[in-house]
Amino acid sequence: MKRSWLQATNLLLAAALLAASFVPSVRADEGMWTFDNPPLKLWKERYGFEPSSAWLERLRLASVRLADVGTTTGGGSGSFVSAEGLVATNQHVGAGQLAKLSTPERDLVKNGFYARTRAEELKCPDYEVSVLVSFEDVTARVQGAVKKGASTAEANAQRQAEIAAVEKESAQKTGAGGNVVKLYSGGEYWLYRYKRYTDVRLVFAPEEQAAFFGGDYDNFTYPRYALDVTFFRVYEDGRPARTENFLKWSKTGPKEGEFVVASGYPGSTDRLLTVAQLKYQRDVGNPLQMRVWSSRRDALAAYAARGPEQARRAQSAKRSLENSIKRLVGQQEGLSNPRSFARKEAEEKALREAVASRPELQREYAGAWSEIEAAYKDYPAMAKRAAFTTLAPSRLGTIASNLVRRAEEVRKPDAQRYPEFREGRLASFAASLLSPAPVYADMEEAALAAWFKEARDALGADDPFVRAALAGATPEEAARKLIAGTKLADVSARRALLEGGAEAIAKSEDPLVVLARNIEPVYRELRAWEEEHVRGVEASAGQRIALARFGAYGKSTPPDATSTLRVTYGTVKGYEEDTTLVPFKTTFYGLYDRAEGFEGKPPYDLVPRFREGKSKLELSTPLDFVYTADTIGGMSGSPVVNRDAEVVGLNFDSNIQKLPNRYWYVDEAEGGRAVAVHSAGILEALRQLYDAGPLVEELTRP
Repeated sequence: MKRSWLQATNLLLAAALLAASFVPSVRADEGMWTFDNPPLKLWKERYGFEPSSAWLERLRLASVRLADVGTTTGGGSGSFVSAEGLVATNQHVGAGQLAKLSTPERDLVKNGFYARTRAEELKCPDYEVSVLVSFEDVTARVQGAVKKGASTAEANAQRQAEIAAVEKESAQKTGAGGNVVKLYSGGEYWLYRYKRYTDVRLVFAPEEQAAFFGGDYDNFTYPRYALDVTFFRVYEDGRPARTENFLKWSKTGPKEGEFVVASGYPGSTDRLLTVAQLKYQRDVGNPLQMRVWSSRRDALAAYAARGPEQARRAQSAKRSLENSIKRLVGQQEGLSNPRSFARKEAEEKALREAVASRPELQREYAGAWSEIEAAYKDYPAMAKRAAFTTLAPSRLGTIASNLVRRAEEVRKPDAQRYPEFREGRLASFAASLLSPAPVYADMEEAALAAWFKEARDALGADDPFVRAALAGATPEEAARKLIAGTKLADVSARRALLEGGAEAIAKSEDPLVVLARNIEPVYRELRAWEEEHVRGVEASAGQRIALARFGAYGKSTPPDATSTLRVTYGTVKGYEEDTTLVPFKTTFYGLYDRAEGFEGKPPYDLVPRFREGKSKLELSTPLDFVYTADTIGGMSGSPVVNRDAEVVGLNFDSNIQKLPNRYWYVDEAEGGRAVAVHSAGILEALRQLYDAGPLVEELTRP
């Protein structure tokens, strides 16, 4: 049912009066807050911290997102740390680019890299650094675009058309690329405008073993001893960009108990989902995602086992998948905990009872939860098909699918296209498509063969995607034929198809393009079903639930993370675990002790630079630390700053207690902690181990 913005506001006011008796309080240091609504009151009450608007603006404009060109989700966070475009982030955030810049003769992931001069800095093939320069509330416009009596599918189309119009108008008026972001499950819509740098160059990276010391055993644990840092530089017009809004580097880092703030781009949380949606995640969504990621990880592991060069090629993607799988295990364990799940059921029950107690709210909102529950009943079977009807495990397969999809989409009016193919995003799409990053045919073939086999096992031999992919052959035979016959590894072949448009795509005899054409109708059918029966229902019903929640609680709670800029906060603090205490910091002493305790055996081996340089270090220098801020994947590389907006660390992980954080905040009493590299430890390593004096001078310049 459509209602005016004024009517909705009146209902919210009525609900607010009703809900005063059960407004929930934000727990401890909970929340990934948007910059339009930072938790200023909480900071003042709990920590006596009252930042100026200039302080917040500097933090926002210094915070960046790093990602492969053309991607709208994923990636990592970072910050400008000098006036000359220098960006600090994690080694594991930049590892994909390190791999693309590597060769068999020069393995930057294994051996690290340092450019002593600007001329030595290496240009990344397809990297992008984005800065949120402005934001605007467009809620009334997007919600108001839905016409009275519109069906779910019509309402979804009307919202999407309005979003496309808003983004197009923004680009025409300001020249800044903008994306409309849905917050609070559709309760709000905001236009975010970005400045994007596409000339990004590598300045410094440590050896992966130094950045990921302890390997998967120590991943998501603490104490940690990882130098997980990398520096890039952004350029404009062939010169280092002038970045006046940068964060100064702290030489000493944080003290125990110190208040800190982290700013970054958390990927996604699901704390505002309904119980029906959470049950789907627990019973279907997460197990399905685990199967997809495990299959892809296992394929890369098998390929890597063929030899050292294959291991080098697969390492970055394999490590990323291993990290995602380990995080998903912790998230699923949280959802499967009856006591924890009962907390979500109680939250929903309280809100629904508040709505049911008032007739006018009952009419507006009460049915929304049931609509979402009904939408998910038929979703499991379709979700499995959607998960496997893709060529995504293969880079060349992804290129083929995107070429075919783009050719169809650009023939439509902008408002009717898939969001990823709207006018404002086509330039980034082209840059991604034409990336000169290396392609390894044997790895492509291995990944595709394993994926076809998994899809056949999951969907059956008669599934439309499986039939099209295999065409009567075995998975291995099909993959071999496709990769041997495709020309898409050649950038010029991709360019010809891109510029040739729909006609060139239709005439192409490239086997991967032919396959992409054949599976495209299946993909579109599944996407249309999902949009109409699930996503559209979620958008309409989710908006009504959000309005009910606003009425009950106002904006006292933050929205779920959406790969957009957020600010979090907490204190630098150790914790109790079982019957012992865990310190807030680790030191270089601890690094060498851990290596010695395992007799230097992998993954606790020290790289030569660390083994030979021990005597140069002040071993009491802090290396890593933990703090209580609310973080999740995507905030890797985020600057951790003190009250003076100085970088005291770079976020890079969390401990295992915190992994259910996707669904609810794991507070400090439960031992949940974020893990960061210490600013003093980074300086000590740069000076003493990497002979990176010019980089240290740039970081510490007054």
